[in-house]
Amino acid sequence: MKKKCVCLLSIALVACALVSCSRQGSSPAHQPSPPAEQPLASPTSSITDTVTSLAKGFVDMLVKGDYATAEQSFDQTMKAAMPAEKLQHTWESIIAQVGPFKRQVGTRTEKATQQGQQYDVVFVTTEFEKAMLDIRVVFNSTQQIAGLFFAPAQSGTPTPSAASTVPLSVREKEVVVGSGEWALPGTLTMPTGSGPFPAVVLVHGSGPNDRDETIGPNKPFRDLAWGLASRGVAVLRYDKRTKVYAAKMAPLAGSLTVKEEVIDDALAAVSLLRQTDGIRPDEVFVLGHSLGGMLVPRIGQQDPNIAGFIVMAGPTRPMEDSILEQIIYIASLSGTLTEDQKAQMEDLKQQVARVKDPNLSNAVPPSELPLGVSAAYWLDLRGYRPAEVAKSLPQPMLILQGERDYQVTTADFDGWKSVLSDRAGVHFKLYPKLNHLFMEGEGKSRPEEYNVAGHVAEYVIDDIASWVKAAVQ
Repeated sequence: MKKKCVCLLSIALVACALVSCSRQGSSPAHQPSPPAEQPLASPTSSITDTVTSLAKGFVDMLVKGDYATAEQSFDQTMKAAMPAEKLQHTWESIIAQVGPFKRQVGTRTEKATQQGQQYDVVFVTTEFEKAMLDIRVVFNSTQQIAGLFFAPAQSGTPTPSAASTVPLSVREKEVVVGSGEWALPGTLTMPTGSGPFPAVVLVHGSGPNDRDETIGPNKPFRDLAWGLASRGVAVLRYDKRTKVYAAKMAPLAGSLTVKEEVIDDALAAVSLLRQTDGIRPDEVFVLGHSLGGMLVPRIGQQDPNIAGFIVMAGPTRPMEDSILEQIIYIASLSGTLTEDQKAQMEDLKQQVARVKDPNLSNAVPPSELPLGVSAAYWLDLRGYRPAEVAKSLPQPMLILQGERDYQVTTADFDGWKSVLSDRAGVHFKLYPKLNHLFMEGEGKSRPEEYNVAGHVAEYVIDDIASWVKAAVQ
């Protein structure tokens, strides 16, 4: 759900505001690669050269602060969702988080087809003072901009110890989650041996995540899949709907909720596992990270036969409060706030107040709400208290939290504990050294930490595997 890459707490990560500008669907950034040499130009290469030049020029306009001219590059949908003043606010928010723009590093292009319409997608990899970002610019057939998204660049060289090939102790195959117009590509990771095995569905955080939940050079969902399968637990992971169908979902942004963004596909993944050879159909668990963790109780309400739930960094407080807290935290890392940063903070506080306004309705434009997310999305989450809903579910639960996580904090962890500590079958684990990706670090966690190659801590994977096996005995 692009409109909802609403950074929440997996937030595509560099910081909360690195979201799709129009929220019309997005896909995670890809590492840029040099264009293949072509001995002769072709119509296709000519189009590619043109949109690449337009995308680079568009980024130049943002850097120069020429937002009015930049807006003229948009199609009508984008102009409505991202007028010049909103575009300026978004760009300045990014600068506040990742520091001044330094340079364009490279480009990469892709083709996309949705509902019979073809789009050219250009990834402009850019260097800022504190992070590398991919600016994804989507062009329609008339070379107008139909989508604009920001995400951490998937660049960087993994450390020598970083695994990049499937371990011998597991086997993988490609699968399709769901059917019809929203079918999603996925990967089933199985332990070696005949089985049958217990299994876990991985549910992403906010943003248009791929199946690995790739953030910079890190792939936490791949770490979980390979680690759990090597310990006897099968894992299903899949590309998020907002990644695969970004353009198709763009017209739906005004009515999109977490049901379409997350819940429906998670339930389809559970159903697929139950029908898969080698999987015990009554031992299918759901693991949610960040936004996925927050929605675990809703998923449980929809399917009472799920065996149990794992919540990794799942927020318990209202999303708008978490967004504001993240922005305040990130701003605090640089010391004294500039006048522009103070003004942006006040704007965000007003937007948060708008979300909480009892009179909020679908008539309120996204530009007046946090991160440009539609009123329908906020109204759907109004009054949702994850821990309270979880208390009504009978299944066992494992709640995990990194103490260094600034996106979902120990205050959220305490929210789960305060409601569920007296409920049988619920276990809690707090890890002092871990950040939002459940990777180790020291001191205060910072956005740029996500651009350092790492892996989900082995002891976290051990804890999950042990808990799953104990839960099915």
